[in-house]
Amino acid sequence: MNPRRKKRLTIILAISAGLAAVIGLVLYALSQNIDLFYTPSELVEGKGPDKIKPEEGQRLRIGGLVVPGSVQRDPQSLKVAFKLVDNGGHLVTVEFDGILPDLFREGQGIVAQGTLKDATTVAAFEVLAKHDENYMPPEVADATNGMHFKPEYTEAQLKGSKQ
Repeated sequence: MNPRRKKRLTIILAISAGLAAVIGLVLYALSQNIDLFYTPSELVEGKGPDKIKPEEGQRLRIGGLVVPGSVQRDPQSLKVAFKLVDNGGHLVTVEFDGILPDLFREGQGIVAQGTLKDATTVAAFEVLAKHDENYMPPEVADATNGMHFKPEYTEAQLKGSKQ
């Protein structure tokens, strides 16, 4: 192989290796920022045909309806905890430390973004509420489709016992 071809081959291999490294780093960075959407039922039972459940500490988004009577506020801080439900009937507790949106209220659809603390508790760092009386995020609308009744819960369910 003559020196000119050898030099070209070296340059092409160096560019290919650099490109592979850049693509690898981009994919790694993107995988760290992926937030999967779950409904309360999917969080408890698992998602998809394989019933895959998220791991503790995993970032996720969860959407559902705020259970009436479940909002608990800490009078000494901005901490608030509330329960979410979907048409599957499973309850998930969301803990949030911050100012809730002005439109947040019980019985309304919300989406919370945070990390999974345990099987039925999410530590949220962001809570999004609907912005008018007709809007509901598509994922929440799908999850609550056909939910035309006010769900009834026992005191034990509302206080946080595991199902």
